[in-house]
Amino acid sequence: MTEPASGSRKQRFPDWRYQAELGNEWKKAINERQAMYVIAQFTVIPIGAGTSLSGYVAACERVLAATTGINYEMHANGTNLEGEWEAVMDAIQRCHETLHGMGVPRIFTNVTLGTRIDRPQRMAEKLASVQAKLADQT
Repeated sequence: MTEPASGSRKQRFPDWRYQAELGNEWKKAINERQAMYVIAQFTVIPIGAGTSLSGYVAACERVLAATTGINYEMHANGTNLEGEWEAVMDAIQRCHETLHGMGVPRIFTNVTLGTRIDRPQRMAEKLASVQAKLADQT
């Protein structure tokens, strides 16, 4: 395979050393389009819907509760989701569809995504890791 003129491998893959440590697993995941697990945080902001938004938040939470294949946890400024990429994106889309169906003319959504290919990781594991480090310092 020849390198494209747009830049060297190191420029296109700044984490090339890390990828080398993983061996061919990252290539396999990319080339075979395996299901990708994602941890996401999203905040849906209805625009033109008034000042009280809790009813819209509750509607989205109902959508998430009815969605199979994801775990979710609401917090004060949004919701954390985890699951396979397609299921998470589908859940966010269904939140949009639900709110538009409730008459919301515009929706602005912030989404933060995290994926990793070196090992599976869940939201609970990430929290437990930080909590363990906090406990070690006391």
